[in-house]
Amino acid sequence: MAGGKVERRHSLFPDFNDLFNREFPGLPGWRPATAAHSIPVEVTGGGGVYVLRAELPGMDPDDVAITVDDDLITVSAEHGEGEEDKEHSEFRYGSFRRTVRLPGTIPADDVEASYEDGILTIRVPIPEEKTGTVRTIPVKRGGTPPEGASS
Repeated sequence: MAGGKVERRHSLFPDFNDLFNREFPGLPGWRPATAAHSIPVEVTGGGGVYVLRAELPGMDPDDVAITVDDDLITVSAEHGEGEEDKEHSEFRYGSFRRTVRLPGTIPADDVEASYEDGILTIRVPIPEEKTGTVRTIPVKRGGTPPEGASS
């Protein structure tokens, strides 16, 4: 059947977080105690805005921090484990962190974030490209010495 289904392509160069936040081969669930979990994200652009969506189920928006530094946007969160005893749990608790590089400097004052149904949505305006001012540069005749120069 032709058409209709979009093929998902993966980069030949995995994200830095993907390289270091995977489970150790042969040791399911093993991670260093200090390692932050990676946050799954998707980034789209169009209409003068980048939209970064991050999966953060079960989080309280007060436990989510967003920082902007030049062309990097970092999402950090903390999800604490309840006090009740569990016989089995596959939930992830602890620190979560993800840094995404956008193609240009992020105007920190205009970034907006909202959280609904376990999805954090961050809207970043795409900076307008600066267009240079057209100027005419006069060309001086080669045989005339510049002002103030002596021969």
